Amino acid sequence: MATTGTHQRHETGSGGAWASSWTAFAAVMMIFGGVMAIFEGISAIAEDDVFVVTRNYAYNFNLTSWGWIHLSLGVLVVLAGAALFTGAMWARVVGIVLAGLSMIANFMWLPYYPVWAIVLIAVDAFVIWALCVGISRQPRTE
Repeated sequence: MATTGTHQRHETGSGGAWASSWTAFAAVMMIFGGVMAIFEGISAIAEDDVFVVTRNYAYNFNLTSWGWIHLSLGVLVVLAGAALFTGAMWARVVGIVLAGLSMIANFMWLPYYPVWAIVLIAVDAFVIWALCVGISRQPRTE
């Protein structure tokens, strides 16, 4: 019986270490994705010639409007990524919500810069996955 109790404590300890490493991974990826979105927003606000503007796209916004959307969302994502290092549950929930919003914004950004948008969609998907997997669960004691 003593071996089982030790084994359960060891699993709980390693599970907590894995949870904190997934949260740290998500935090770093959120900061990276947020900085990329900030650069994306700045370049769209500056109306750079890098972007191709399509005429017949369902989500037709002005390029400057998209720039401000990505800039503000990028700043929020960076702040939420930094808050994830505290390990608070509210930071995890905010991170999932903001990564989801970032995925939607980058999906609508596809006709302007498709490769960059796909990369950021993948980063946001990894963030959501890491934040959902990284929740540590305490075993029930009866």
